[in-house]
Amino acid sequence: MNTPLLQIKDLHTDIEIRNGVVRALSGVDLHVNPGETLGIVGESGSGKTMTALSLMGLLPQGGRVSSGQIILDGQDLTKLPLKDKRKLRGTKVGMIFQDPLTSLNPTMKIGLQVCEPLRVHEGLSKKEALERAVEILRRVGMPRPEVVINNYPHQLSGGMRQRVMIAMALVCKPRILIADEPTTALDVTTQMQILDLIDELRDEYQMGVILITHDLGVVAGHTDRVAVMYAGRIVETAPTKTLFTEPRHRYTSSLMAALPERALAAGTKLFSIPGAPPSLTNLPVGCRFAKRCLWATPECLERYPDLTAEGTHSFSCFHPVQDGDESPADLQAKLDADKAGDEAVAQTVPTVSSHVLLDVKEASREYESAGSGFFKRDKGVVSAVDRVSITVRKGETYGLVGESGCGKSTMGRLIAGLEPPSGGAIELEGRDLATLKGRDAVRIHRDVQMMFQDSYAAMDPRMRIDQILAEPMSIQKTGSKRQIAERIMDIIEQVGLTEEILDRYPHEFSGGQLQRIGFARSLTLAPDLIVADEPVSALDVSVQAQVLNLMKDLQAELGLSYLFISHDLAVVQYMADRIGVMYLGRIVEEGPAREVVNNPKHPYTKALIDSIPVPDPEFAHDESAIKLTGEPPSAVNPPKGCRFRPRCPFAGEECKVQPMLTDETHRVACHHPLLTLSVKEEVNA
Repeated sequence: MNTPLLQIKDLHTDIEIRNGVVRALSGVDLHVNPGETLGIVGESGSGKTMTALSLMGLLPQGGRVSSGQIILDGQDLTKLPLKDKRKLRGTKVGMIFQDPLTSLNPTMKIGLQVCEPLRVHEGLSKKEALERAVEILRRVGMPRPEVVINNYPHQLSGGMRQRVMIAMALVCKPRILIADEPTTALDVTTQMQILDLIDELRDEYQMGVILITHDLGVVAGHTDRVAVMYAGRIVETAPTKTLFTEPRHRYTSSLMAALPERALAAGTKLFSIPGAPPSLTNLPVGCRFAKRCLWATPECLERYPDLTAEGTHSFSCFHPVQDGDESPADLQAKLDADKAGDEAVAQTVPTVSSHVLLDVKEASREYESAGSGFFKRDKGVVSAVDRVSITVRKGETYGLVGESGCGKSTMGRLIAGLEPPSGGAIELEGRDLATLKGRDAVRIHRDVQMMFQDSYAAMDPRMRIDQILAEPMSIQKTGSKRQIAERIMDIIEQVGLTEEILDRYPHEFSGGQLQRIGFARSLTLAPDLIVADEPVSALDVSVQAQVLNLMKDLQAELGLSYLFISHDLAVVQYMADRIGVMYLGRIVEEGPAREVVNNPKHPYTKALIDSIPVPDPEFAHDESAIKLTGEPPSAVNPPKGCRFRPRCPFAGEECKVQPMLTDETHRVACHHPLLTLSVKEEVNA
């Protein structure tokens, strides 16, 4: 047994607010060994990030560690003065934050930011520190680090910015590395590269790593042990393989039941944990999960369960999972059926008609890039979308997937009428959006609405929710004040919200609630098409399930069509009828969702699928897996012919000629399409 590098004992963290005290952490116990990765999972607000901030000494205003110990290399950090704590940040403890763009200084060049810890903690000269900065950037896989050190954060891609954050965290070789949701906003290929890099660096430096995430697939493939948190407490801890094969706490099993992969395998509706976590300002006496637990008894409400240890597996639950128990999804379905009784009706399924609602014909979008040189004369053209054609039928969900920078969001903005196309046509019910002028151009937003990835950023923080929901109808002049108020009440009921939210402001809501409000706003004008741009990428699995089920239910009820943009293929497969795969501005594969995911024809599509984190610690890809490396080519000067050619393992001379999409139900633009399942079976036979 290794001597723990880090031990946290009975940690209590409180945050004083205007109306009381938030009990952010209530008796947290965990440890991390050298060379080990501990995963911490749980819903938003469970205390994952607060544990990391307590360790770093970076608690928000009013926050303090009220009791407990944080022992690192035999030293109790809770007893150190602030001056000494600052010396530990970067030297003994490094942290990778969730959003590198907001964590990096936009006014400082990358090189100065990476070498800053060296100058502060080790007293190196600027020249020596920059040399070390280039060295560590090269070590974390940064292309052309000697050039990147002279760039600013906004000039780098998301994956490159995350590599900068890793370099900053590691430049002084800390003993503990905290990675707080390091890949949440990244596409699956970049995510895989970053996680593999953290694994390599952990082994090389023998660091202890704390990986905080809500993605159970990431936890399964990149951790040694897992701690499950709920409402400020750790409810279960176990080796990763044990946790996934034999979860004991009912909360853990409920999180796993909410995975899209489980619903797809069973062909059922996504399971979501009922209710919401308790308020941390008014915590219950008993088990904090009891009011949401399908197995709870009166005993669970009266006192908190003691910790039960079974070897290296520990949990706090009066009614732990037993062999042969029903899954939470099956039990919830039975309870719902019993509750409905004679009034139960068959689940509504969205109906896709043959009527084409949206017809995109050879649409392109180009931007002028900033020039190079002192006078900025050598300007280029960024080809964000290049002659893309797609159709969306009434009642259909069309999924659009691809890496960051492939043109997905640009395509969404073109369809939503937020930007004009540089070429081609975008027709909605036969009307070309690019040719509409004046009031007609404004009225088109009655038929097409957008659901944004970050609902909080998409709302005016100074407006109440009733004003936010009323604004689209006021602009479109769709009714009197009374009619608008009645419409708002109907909409919030449809999305599962209550009247009390209307006089509150966006900052007073959780991520899941904000996404429901964003969805409600997109429904106010009764549109035919909703462009949903990464609507659930930042949500934990249970809240994600609630939002996706809501979108499906209202699609069936209202006859909505969706353009669903995401980098999560499991989510897209659950939502979409058809999927289009984009790469560097072009559609490279399109077909029925199940066929595209289960039987990809384009090497790029297969590479995306092979990069998906699988929530199974024993899963291993076969020899046919395709692993992408490096960044996509620049859209200013894309490769001639097939744009995937520089990264494709099958590329040949013929790929220097652009392949065209085949004319069939499952289309592909590739000179070397992958074998179909039926052909593979014949070859193997």
